Amino acid sequence: MADATETLRLLPWEGAEGKPCLLSGDGTGFLSRLADDIEAEQLSYAAELLKEARRLLDSRAWTTGELQLLAVELTEALIEVHRVAVSRGARCQDRVSRMSGPSARVVATTASKGDPMTQTVPIPLGLPMERDAGPFDPPRDITRLREARPVSPLIFPDGHEGWLVTGYDAVRQLMADTRFSSRQDIGVLHVPYETPGMPAMTEPSPQVPGLFIAMDPPDHTRLRRKLTGAFTVKRMKRLEEHISDIVERQLDEMARLAPPVDLVKAFALPVPSLVICEMLGVPYEDRESFQANSAKFMEKDVALDEKMAAYSGLTTYLAELVSRKRAEPGEDILSDLARDDDLSIEELTGIAFLLLLAGHETTANQLALGTFALLEHPEQAAALRAEPDLLPDAVEELMRYLSVADIFYRYATEDIELGGETIGKGSTVVVSLLAANHDPRRFDNPDTLDVHRRARGHLSFGHGVHQCLGQQLARIEMRAGFGGLLRRFPTLQLAVPADEVKLRTDMNIYGVHALPVTWTETER
Repeated sequence: MADATETLRLLPWEGAEGKPCLLSGDGTGFLSRLADDIEAEQLSYAAELLKEARRLLDSRAWTTGELQLLAVELTEALIEVHRVAVSRGARCQDRVSRMSGPSARVVATTASKGDPMTQTVPIPLGLPMERDAGPFDPPRDITRLREARPVSPLIFPDGHEGWLVTGYDAVRQLMADTRFSSRQDIGVLHVPYETPGMPAMTEPSPQVPGLFIAMDPPDHTRLRRKLTGAFTVKRMKRLEEHISDIVERQLDEMARLAPPVDLVKAFALPVPSLVICEMLGVPYEDRESFQANSAKFMEKDVALDEKMAAYSGLTTYLAELVSRKRAEPGEDILSDLARDDDLSIEELTGIAFLLLLAGHETTANQLALGTFALLEHPEQAAALRAEPDLLPDAVEELMRYLSVADIFYRYATEDIELGGETIGKGSTVVVSLLAANHDPRRFDNPDTLDVHRRARGHLSFGHGVHQCLGQQLARIEMRAGFGGLLRRFPTLQLAVPADEVKLRTDMNIYGVHALPVTWTETER
């Protein structure tokens, strides 16, 4: 933070409030000192910039660290004002330049859509996460940034200067490039949002045996290859009828309940939990424990001791389970893996942790949030009821539209060119699949849910060597789940206003915490 602190020191200060003088009033005192250097158009933009900065400062209390980061961003924007003025032949002095530190970057612009000064998008201070465009769309700041600069600098809360990738083409290219490492043990992966309960990362994290999602080839290849046979398209097809039976039984149970009912508890969570437990050989009666621990582990803002207790509870349980399967294997995936002497108990535990967590968390949230989306777009639900053959494409569209597994991280192992930018070695790179899946350069009217759309090519299952291993299983579960739900409950509707549905903005996998629904009739 040395550079940011120096930048802040060079700004004029207003002692009592602890805010820069240039943000007091309308900023005219500071602007008058710039007036000789820049043209009227840029001066007007600078005034708007300062007004917005003041609005931000007045909106809530700011820590010293946040003020330092804001000073960096403001300085960068004013440097851009100065640069454009100079490029147009305005008289140049060094009043703005004196404010620049070695770490200053130019703000994002998009000259192709008009005057760059009217299209400037500030470099974000932390990852924008507020769902201010609605429950299904990316945050507005991320959408604006994607349109202006699909590969953008990002200033992290701890001061790290990393990157945010939001454009479809850039995300796809990044995920196919193993120089963007998934490992967490070769450098510090910085967190792009405040985590009050967690200490800031200052050292690389040790590699967890078996957790191949956080590995690169060849270690990733070795472990993933041992699972490919369990998740082939052919094997999943053989399970399709059985999964449909599980869905129908769960719908039978739900139909016996008196509405209103929480769809998450009654349907969306039990279906994938039943399926993955059966496939892995995890006793379903243990679900309350592993579901509670996995939910706590997936919370963003949780104390370190709570997160570690949840992780320990899960891994201790799974270590005992795989040890029993190694001693007495059954007919399930974990037993098949346990027969392989090449895998240690620690690796088996890591693999089981990953499969169990991914196998029920993602699909459960996709089912619940997808139902919410369909209920909010009744014409789309009506189209699916009228034409069940639309279901395969509708599932792909819901995957694209919702992207419940949105944010992923990569570590740049060397300087890498991406989207016209140079990602520096050691940078933490944040990837937004939701933003990429809503990129109008790839999908027409991307913020519209359209079950007639052929959304193949979406990135919700990832891309490259880490593309989701269980994607065919998830597709089958969703086709059976959405199809059965719409057929059996033709009058299904929300039991509360949409704005009262509690969103999982506090979790690493997006969705809804609960979805109260009601109905007046059911069908077989």
